[in-house]
Amino acid sequence: MITTRLRPVHSLLQCNHAFQIITRCSLSRLQRSPPNYAGHVPLGGLEKAGLAVGAAIMSLLQPRRADLVAALGETTASPFFITRLRNVMLSSPTGRRILRDRPRITSSSLDLARLRNLPPTTVGHAYVSWLAREGVSPDTRSPVCFIDDEECAYVMQRYRESHDFLHALTGLPVVVEGELALKAFEFANTLLPMTGLSLFAVTRLSDPERRRFFSIYLPWALYNGLQCKELINVYWEEVLDMDATALRAELGIEMPLDLRDLRRQRKANKGGTHASSK
Repeated sequence: MITTRLRPVHSLLQCNHAFQIITRCSLSRLQRSPPNYAGHVPLGGLEKAGLAVGAAIMSLLQPRRADLVAALGETTASPFFITRLRNVMLSSPTGRRILRDRPRITSSSLDLARLRNLPPTTVGHAYVSWLAREGVSPDTRSPVCFIDDEECAYVMQRYRESHDFLHALTGLPVVVEGELALKAFEFANTLLPMTGLSLFAVTRLSDPERRRFFSIYLPWALYNGLQCKELINVYWEEVLDMDATALRAELGIEMPLDLRDLRRQRKANKGGTHASSK
């Protein structure tokens, strides 16, 4: 699902707004347990199920609502899938270090100015170049608020903030087709339900785009997502100076066909066909 980015303060307001909508008539508000961490919104089982269903429906109707997509991701991931992802991190020395250090991916923590001066072939330069090309910022990821376990909430936040590194590493742009390809890739690698549910947005593609997605990008996404290493265990802050091609080889990720080029070629061919028919 394609989303617009939210500013951090606005993200908190949207998080609370989504919660208020689903619990406005809740009978369990008086029995609500205290929050487990800053920003946590405790939900009962029925409230969580209601929010998941409501967010799923509204996300299809308004796919650019980042707060709804975030709520869907959190309510469908817990408790089983996000716990599995945390266990993946606990089984890896690097994953355990990430859980211990709790790094955050922001423009200040990454020093984007330094990354711009890195060699063009590095992960860091590819990342900032992708941010500039797509007009996005690492500071606009919604804070996790509906996952009860504090450590699992961090795992979800880490997944969310790492998303743009996967865009940069695969070269997939922020268009519906590119996001769907990356979500399918993430689903095969993380098994988070929201990433799989996002594929219902394939209905928003044109017929040629849908054929291209199913023939090229979905097979690429599923194969590479399944066979590559667990990407939640990548300590992105420590590989910024690494050659991007070398990192892809180390992780076991093949570059997909350049979606921008394919879109340009189709547009050019379409224009040529129209011109010749006159």
